[in-house]
Amino acid sequence: MKAKISPRIVLENRTKLETVIPLNTPFILFVDPCNICNFKCKFCPNGSSKLIKQTGRIQTKMEFELYRKIINDLNEFNNPLKVLRLYKEGEPLLNDHFESMIRYAKNSGNVEYVDTTTNGYLLSPSRSKSIIESGIDKINISVNGISHEQYLNNSGIRINFKKYVENVANLYNIKKDINKKCEIVIKIVGDYLTDNEKDVFYETFGNICDKISVENITSCWNEFDVEKHTKIKINQSKGIYNNELTPNINVCPYIFYSMSVNSDGTVSLCFLDWNRKLIIGNVKTQSLKEIWNNDVLYQYQMDNLKGRKKNIEMCKNCGQLLYCQPDNIDPYAEDLKNKLSSSHVSYRLR
Repeated sequence: MKAKISPRIVLENRTKLETVIPLNTPFILFVDPCNICNFKCKFCPNGSSKLIKQTGRIQTKMEFELYRKIINDLNEFNNPLKVLRLYKEGEPLLNDHFESMIRYAKNSGNVEYVDTTTNGYLLSPSRSKSIIESGIDKINISVNGISHEQYLNNSGIRINFKKYVENVANLYNIKKDINKKCEIVIKIVGDYLTDNEKDVFYETFGNICDKISVENITSCWNEFDVEKHTKIKINQSKGIYNNELTPNINVCPYIFYSMSVNSDGTVSLCFLDWNRKLIIGNVKTQSLKEIWNNDVLYQYQMDNLKGRKKNIEMCKNCGQLLYCQPDNIDPYAEDLKNKLSSSHVSYRLR
């Protein structure tokens, strides 16, 4: 097997957040090209049309003019954005402008790195070539089974699994010819698989990607009962990447270095805000810098640093911090509270 067995998240050589907060420029910006998905995965709230309807969320693809404004807004920040993540809830390849989005960001001078996460179903040979040629840096592919039967059961869709694997292999070969620096990462949820099936997964995809891993189902989305929808008991001893659990985290680190722009232009505090209960702004009427420095985000950050996360309904039982936490800034909360307060006052006085 050529691929390295490694999680899609980068855990090595991470910047120590306590040394850089408050940030003048966010490290990561999630931008959702499309909040519609062609799959109905049991472990994802987007897979339940009933739940999505209850949120009142508009199912839409991001218009390119709005996206252009978002990338142009990055001009106002002191530094280029480290990572642009072109995904959040839906299948990004459903947006016909996806390749243009990558290209515009890469040519803007405002973005250092662009990645995406896709279910891979739309990776035809011509689409794969177009995406690689656009200059994308990393493509995460979520595989949802090792047979067409498993896809039908897990994602509610019939696929030609042999053709699916051929398309992924074709993507990998294209990137080797056109853009060797582009990283192809493949992962699968292992809770549905036997040990033998996990071996089959590695055998099937291990030579047509750069990194590969088996992940675990975890309870990351508030107000979405993963166990109820999947009928699978969550493993309480390890995280999504087989990492150690981090219980009793008081401060969410994500809100200090990232924001999420939904496909309709609203901006969420969190990339897991599937039901739109953590809206902090709207790029249709505000600039990204205004939102990054506004009182709404500041208040959420200060509440976390003051140990009040438990008072935020959508955050108090966050499974992300237990199962997927790469950073812990709890020990530095008091110092960061003072730094953030001084920085926010300084910004308001400009």
